[in-house]
Amino acid sequence: MAKKQKCPECIQKVPEFMATYGDMVTLLLCFFILLYTTGKTDAKEMQIILSAFKSTTGFFTGGQTLSKGSLEEMGMNIESLPSQVVGRNLSKSKKDAQEVFKPEIQAGKVKISENERGLVISLVGADYFYPGSAILTPTIRETLRKAAGLIKGLERFVRVEGHSDDDAVNPVNRPGREEREYINNWDLAAARSVNATVFMINSEEIDPSWFQAVSFGSYRPMLLENEGTPEAKAYNRRVDIIILTEKSTKRDVGESRYGLPESRLPNTETNVEGEN
Repeated sequence: MAKKQKCPECIQKVPEFMATYGDMVTLLLCFFILLYTTGKTDAKEMQIILSAFKSTTGFFTGGQTLSKGSLEEMGMNIESLPSQVVGRNLSKSKKDAQEVFKPEIQAGKVKISENERGLVISLVGADYFYPGSAILTPTIRETLRKAAGLIKGLERFVRVEGHSDDDAVNPVNRPGREEREYINNWDLAAARSVNATVFMINSEEIDPSWFQAVSFGSYRPMLLENEGTPEAKAYNRRVDIIILTEKSTKRDVGESRYGLPESRLPNTETNVEGEN
């Protein structure tokens, strides 16, 4: 009877590339441990790094950088990008604004959006401003009262941006409505932003230092489709209220009374006269 041969012991084979791959992973692990133990990154620097990987609504939903684009064009810098806390606050503020302006949103008179600057509340009602006029109509006054109440509760800085259509300014004095002549659309849009700002400040007794009033003339139209139609002109004849992400109105001891970002690009519209 033939003797049974003993089966040789099986040797588990590992792909050759695994050795090199394992070495690489080990080296990477050591490298990052070295960075972690020797780095001297403080909380502020870490917040700046993290801000590039998140939007105002949370992490990893669209990074924000300083490459050519809207952030750079608007004078934003890396230190003024929204933090995680600000992002959560503005997300809640957006829900609050949508609830406050629910009737106006359904009627197409208010549009709410969010971008790098913060929460944008666009007052686009066709009956908010007469063509060539900066006088606040009764309809927009009611909407501005709601906006003022929202702003007062948020305690954030606000920029009110005035806009106009591209028609030439032809002042028409209607009965019972006296109004000065405007030099051009820049002047008209500026008057709209100033009038809206002053009305909101007075209606809720808000600190005037929270506000900026800006004019964009006819050069930032909201609606380009059907350009030249009465509907498009009415949309572009508007005021945008921006709840800024830059900083809260609450200031620390020794901090600038304006509460502006510690670092900002020179000669931008957020600079305050007299500050370097």
